[in-house]
Amino acid sequence: MALSRRHLIAAAAGASLGAGLGRAAAQSYGQRVAVTGDDGRPVANSILPGEITGQIPGLRGVTYAGPREAQTTLYEFFDFNCPYCRKAAADVMALHESDPDLRIGLVNNPILSPQSAQAAKVMLAVQRKLGAAAAWGFYRTLLSKPGRIDGPGALTAAAALGIAQADIEEIADSEEVRLALKSQMRMAADLGLYATPSYVLGNSGILGHPGANAMAKMIASTRRCDRLAC
Repeated sequence: MALSRRHLIAAAAGASLGAGLGRAAAQSYGQRVAVTGDDGRPVANSILPGEITGQIPGLRGVTYAGPREAQTTLYEFFDFNCPYCRKAAADVMALHESDPDLRIGLVNNPILSPQSAQAAKVMLAVQRKLGAAAAWGFYRTLLSKPGRIDGPGALTAAAALGIAQADIEEIADSEEVRLALKSQMRMAADLGLYATPSYVLGNSGILGHPGANAMAKMIASTRRCDRLAC
């Protein structure tokens, strides 16, 4: 069945609520490693269970940028309507451009509103139709726009990529996309990533966006000693 805009809203609302809180509310983040953000404030972080982080590469629908064989992968868990995710998107793209040995994985975690889940479903549909590079560009385009992002706006952005609206709606309404979004949100919940954006770097979880410079330092430290700071 083709996904109408009204249906997209209803389906996305179910996806947003269906993931639930999981173990997120029970897992507290302090400062396992003393690191500060670009603003000088402490950055909440924790050591995550390796048996769970090891499952992230197998998640359906993660959008990757950077070399597959990269030594280091940074996963961003984001919500299209998180105001901090707009700044984070610009910094994540700058990291991608400045660090050729870094692989970045974008994981949808639309916990703020049904509209966020609508946009996430469209992004997953873009990835399935046109591939990771198109989905990366879609992420960059939507998060560079002011104002609330919802399903109709996401469909308009997808149409600008040359995809027929009927095609993108059908894919966004598919069982494959529903399961992909559910698995991504469940992973975020299982890791206690209850803020957006949040990151997974190695076996470290980072709540909130520390800024591009702080993130670059954490990546460098992880490469040296497998910790956010050596």
